[in-house]
Amino acid sequence: MMRQRFSGWTSRLAITLVIALAAAHAQPGRAAAQERPKLDFAGSVTWLGMVPVLVALDKGYFAEAGLDVNLQVVLNSSDRVRALTAGSVAFSNLGRTTVISEMARGNTSFYYFANIDDSPGSEGCWARPGVKSFGDLKGKKVAANTSAEITMAGLLAKEGLKPSDISYVNLPPNEMQLALARGDVDAACIWQPILDGLKKAVPDGVLLGTDKDTEMYARFGTMSAPDIMIISRKLVEEDPASAAKLAGAVMKGADFVNAHPEDAAETVAHYFRQPASTVLAGIKGFTYYGSKDWPDHMRKHSAQMDYLAGWLAQNGKIPAKPDVKFWENTSFVPKP
Repeated sequence: MMRQRFSGWTSRLAITLVIALAAAHAQPGRAAAQERPKLDFAGSVTWLGMVPVLVALDKGYFAEAGLDVNLQVVLNSSDRVRALTAGSVAFSNLGRTTVISEMARGNTSFYYFANIDDSPGSEGCWARPGVKSFGDLKGKKVAANTSAEITMAGLLAKEGLKPSDISYVNLPPNEMQLALARGDVDAACIWQPILDGLKKAVPDGVLLGTDKDTEMYARFGTMSAPDIMIISRKLVEEDPASAAKLAGAVMKGADFVNAHPEDAAETVAHYFRQPASTVLAGIKGFTYYGSKDWPDHMRKHSAQMDYLAGWLAQNGKIPAKPDVKFWENTSFVPKP
């Protein structure tokens, strides 16, 4: 009887020890999973400027760096900044007019640290028949939106005109095609692929120019308001190691797109719900910037950010020009 009780006790002890040992071995893994930073990305699935980050996601570059990164689809640039400010995402890629507007409002929740995409020539103005140049549009209705308004102003300036010389109509991009076709406006300025839609709507119209024909392009070699990467200021200041890993993975994604565009298109086509061949054709209209010579690249974009902030202030788009340098931080970006 005693032997049976002792035997049962030792069996229970052995089982307890096995469970304890298993828990001890499992605990570090659970702790590591809990400690792995969750640093989601706010991005669009309608704009191919996001491709480097999407490649980094699907190729596992963030996971390889020990980061837990997922895509949160946020189509509007203003909403992406709000998501980062609220702490629901850690970084984003968005139009810099929105970023500069947030600076002017005193939003200090972010830094900008990279430009990974640009596509000069993809923004332009299409006019109805009878219009040969912007000079012919004096006093007439011209539609534009956000960055395309800057392109419009640049093309007007070439003709010695100001935005006040035309009747400006701030139209949502999805309404421009119908408005131009009906003659509600005489010209419309917008980015691709909507620009091609304008051409289809008014096939006998004329292209008045693109952002490549503006002073902005002559000065900086960029679009009027290209994308800029932003990151949580709190993350950079409290966990610079994770910020560095994040930036490195983004750069690696851009490097992959440049080296393997066909593979990149296959990888991300599902996000855009388009055939890989269509995505590849779109990618070829972009230039992507990764780890190669990024300090020189960022110097150009820092100057463009400052110039654009001045333009926005002078044209009443923001109350005053912010010191954009206060929001720039590349200290954590891996050196080339």
